[in-house]
Amino acid sequence: MNVSQHRFTGGTWGPSLPEPDPRAGLALVFGSPALLEDSGRLAEIRQAFPSARLVGCSTAGEILGAEVTDDTLTCTAIAFGEARVRVAQTTIAECSFLAGAELAGALAADDLRHVLVFAEGLKVNGSQLARGIQSRLPPGVTVTGGLSADGDRFGRTVVLCDRPADRGIVGVGLYGPGLRVGFGSLGGWDPFGPERLVTRATGNVLFELDGEPALDLYRRYLGEHAAGLPASGLRFPLSLRSDGVEAGLVRTLLAIDESAHSITFAGDIPEGSLARLMKANFERLIDGATRAAEASHAPLRGSRPELALLVSCVGRKLVLKQRVEEEVESVREVLGAAAALTGFYSYGELAPMLNETSCQLHNQTMTITTVSEN
Repeated sequence: MNVSQHRFTGGTWGPSLPEPDPRAGLALVFGSPALLEDSGRLAEIRQAFPSARLVGCSTAGEILGAEVTDDTLTCTAIAFGEARVRVAQTTIAECSFLAGAELAGALAADDLRHVLVFAEGLKVNGSQLARGIQSRLPPGVTVTGGLSADGDRFGRTVVLCDRPADRGIVGVGLYGPGLRVGFGSLGGWDPFGPERLVTRATGNVLFELDGEPALDLYRRYLGEHAAGLPASGLRFPLSLRSDGVEAGLVRTLLAIDESAHSITFAGDIPEGSLARLMKANFERLIDGATRAAEASHAPLRGSRPELALLVSCVGRKLVLKQRVEEEVESVREVLGAAAALTGFYSYGELAPMLNETSCQLHNQTMTITTVSEN
């Protein structure tokens, strides 16, 4: 595997894009919505890597190496050895499940090993998308990726599949017996306040907790932070679990409805589940990134990762602030200097739970995918 990495910032590419290199079959491109829609920048990437499919999305921060930047454009061009790449695209319509199933159906094959997914981050139901993708894939095929973002503005996100698209979902199928892929997804948030029963919810919209309007309860717990909703809600995600089950999923707040006193989250909020607010612990957030890197490295069976895709949540970035690069540096320490790191801060992360293979939507995690052809 040969990897070439470049960042566009301050009007220039650094390092400079190469003379046309036809070896690269895939270029992962992440950046602000404006730069992803800049036809001049995309033309420069196409000229440098004429055989590559351009795939990526808008972000809440770009990761390249151990650096995190905002309002830049990053390009990671990959020339695989024997592994093959296939790209498929669809559009979110009424049902995220059906969109996911359509995408997976276009990629399914006997030698498919893994699928990377990048999806529109504001209108998609990430839980349904994950279930739809998993429903059409062969057994044992794993899925990771993330939802596109727009900083902390929640205005408009963009997905890139050779050209930018609204309401898009793109999948990258990785094929071949010599390909090794690992993944890990962990958080590091502390619960506070009592657990409450989800008494009324529809899909990813939460109406009531313990019979009380969800937005009213959320505001009471957030105190002075409530004035900043919905953006301030990124610092206070919701933990969900089923009765009798210790481990659960975390959900990020996306929007509020004043008239309905409801809250829209990035994934499903099942009625009857138990919910609890969470808050940040700096050291545990960094430790979560470290443990995610360790988990992603283990399935490579001794091979060193050559490429790592990092998808972390915008809520983590808002909490860590000037310390945000510490979680990326902790990943670098685990994976080693030879691994090419790329990725972005998202509105949701896609990956299986640890020790499982079925993809789910996560929020507020560091999700890492490692790839090796060694």
